[in-house]
Amino acid sequence: MILALVVVTALGFDFTNGFHDTANAMATSIATRALRPKTAVALSGILNLIGAFLSVEVALTVSNAVVRIQNADGTPKESLTTDGGTALLLIVLAGLIGGIVWNLFTWLLGLPSSSSHALFGGLVGATIAGLGWAGVNWNGNGTKLDGVVGKVILPALISPVIAGVVAAVGTWLIYKATVGVAARFTENGFRWGQIGSASLVSLAHGTNDAQKTMGVITLALIAAGDWTDTKNIPFWVKAACAVAIALGTYLGGWRIIRTLGKGLVEIAPPQGMAAESSSAAVILASSHLGFALSTTHVATGSILGSGVGKPGAQVRWRVAGRMVATWLITLPAAAVVGALTWYLGNFVGGVAGAIVIFVLLLAAATGMWLRSRHAPVDHNNVNDEWEPVPASAPAPSEKVAL
Repeated sequence: MILALVVVTALGFDFTNGFHDTANAMATSIATRALRPKTAVALSGILNLIGAFLSVEVALTVSNAVVRIQNADGTPKESLTTDGGTALLLIVLAGLIGGIVWNLFTWLLGLPSSSSHALFGGLVGATIAGLGWAGVNWNGNGTKLDGVVGKVILPALISPVIAGVVAAVGTWLIYKATVGVAARFTENGFRWGQIGSASLVSLAHGTNDAQKTMGVITLALIAAGDWTDTKNIPFWVKAACAVAIALGTYLGGWRIIRTLGKGLVEIAPPQGMAAESSSAAVILASSHLGFALSTTHVATGSILGSGVGKPGAQVRWRVAGRMVATWLITLPAAAVVGALTWYLGNFVGGVAGAIVIFVLLLAAATGMWLRSRHAPVDHNNVNDEWEPVPASAPAPSEKVAL
């Protein structure tokens, strides 16, 4: 029963991951009108589905690099594998709930926080609550490029900087190379280029983010004794996670798409193509290396870089500051939710405890969805001006220089 709840909750997280991160691939294409909003999310969903089958490196990172499920000699910990793995299953369920709650909360606010860090934060918090600090696989086999520190925290700090620099340089080069070319040719050409680069980001997102839920479900199967191979992922897990993230992507997290597409920079097609290309390059490289980075951090860094690289572009640093603040608190905030959820589930105990925290998750999710209906954002208004000009403001030609 608990394993079933974990699988359902994990797929629910994968679904929220999809609509939370649609903006990473398609916000700039929607903002520049290279693609119609509904067409963009449909294309992104299909490519996320395909990308989920292309790699398992990140999934193996999640199943092996967060919770210390083995002793030093490689044998499973008895405390986590007895009684059908109930102890580990409750940890995984509580961690997933921490990730989902934070995902929905930041979606409600329209803030592009990291689904990856919400998941890892929830798992880390639940693990600390259930097993203590030693239960978290901080450094893996003792090297600095393994475990939570090397596979999660370091990529979180480095990836947005790399993506931002690549996008800034790429944008600057694009504008230098197209000096003197008629604007109508560059705008139309780069819009077509954006479709290709945005598609590549969607494919890359599937190779990275869908993998994380695969790893969580595999971890739960290991706990329940239904899977023993820590080097592979069951096919049905791959298929279920691919479909869940694709459906979530198609739903479209319009609030976050609006923030990334309109809130940071007024994006022109050349900037959009540069941002998407740099995001795809960083995400695909990280997936190959097994780094469970945040595609949100990468995409945001790329968009900021495209604003810095364009001469005369306006970057809304206040909005960027809110995003960075959200990034900093995502992992600890999700960890607190995961820990509190574990304490509640453990206090009630057994299957009843798992059911109680699952019902509370449903109640919290329903409440936030109902709250979002008070000021809905969808494909009809996602491209509205970020800061509408007041009706009393003079037209640009009427403004007086001070």
